[in-house]
Amino acid sequence: DSADYDEMKDIVLTAFDMGITHFDLANNYGPKAGSAEVNFGKIVRENLMPYRDELVISTKAGYRMWSGPYGIGGSRKYLTSSLDQSLKRMGLDYVDIFYHHCMTPDAPLEETALALADITRRGKALYVGISNYNGKKMHKMHHRCEDFDVPFIINQNRYSILDRTVEKNDLKKEAKSKKKGLIAFSPLAQGQLTDKCANGIPENSRLYENRVLWEKVGYNEARQLQITQLYNIAKKREQTLSQLAIQWLLQYGEVTSVLIGVHSKAQLVENLKALECEPLTKAEILQINAIAGK
Repeated sequence: DSADYDEMKDIVLTAFDMGITHFDLANNYGPKAGSAEVNFGKIVRENLMPYRDELVISTKAGYRMWSGPYGIGGSRKYLTSSLDQSLKRMGLDYVDIFYHHCMTPDAPLEETALALADITRRGKALYVGISNYNGKKMHKMHHRCEDFDVPFIINQNRYSILDRTVEKNDLKKEAKSKKKGLIAFSPLAQGQLTDKCANGIPENSRLYENRVLWEKVGYNEARQLQITQLYNIAKKREQTLSQLAIQWLLQYGEVTSVLIGVHSKAQLVENLKALECEPLTKAEILQINAIAGK
């Protein structure tokens, strides 16, 4: 509705004014698939188009977007059609980065890489990336992209103090080895690494008494103890837990950037203050990793 749009607009414009130039979308984002791109495109047209050359706008395709066999996956037909639709929704001639959103068994990596090559050669994306791949698949995709001269530059994966999947599946190691970037999403572990969860899940949280979601995000009594201990470290450093979580990610040279998803301008401003906090000491990093069991 108009109130939600106005809030989104306020957040986007505040972010740009504070130095954020990268805005990350996907074909399926929003209460209704595609709505995030529609709203963002409107904001760009009405407010940011004079600054288009300062912006890095990304979108993705891979998950189910429409019915039938060509509305999901990594085929040339789906990726090409989806990006055309995304560009139309946003009112843009091109995106800066186009991601294949997930590993899919429906199409060979060669076909996906060739589709990405065609997309960049046609000027519909300047660079490409992959998201939610593991290290083994990323290694193979790197070589397929080399075969077709694809400007593959970045990986996007879930990564936080509490979720080290990219370390376990060798994605982080492969990204460093192949000189590819790594952008971390869900840095706050879907809201767990925030002050509001320091002493338990608050009633106004979507996690509150939602045991199905608990299982999905790994929340339990042991996790709550970890959150409380991490909060105490942040409090001792005179910062918020979310700032600590973002800082922890940025201290790794392999992490190119951190994606933050906020519901208000206040949350945005709070998260950005992570850049102003005193650097973590080696002792604090060891303590954080010990609490997380890593």
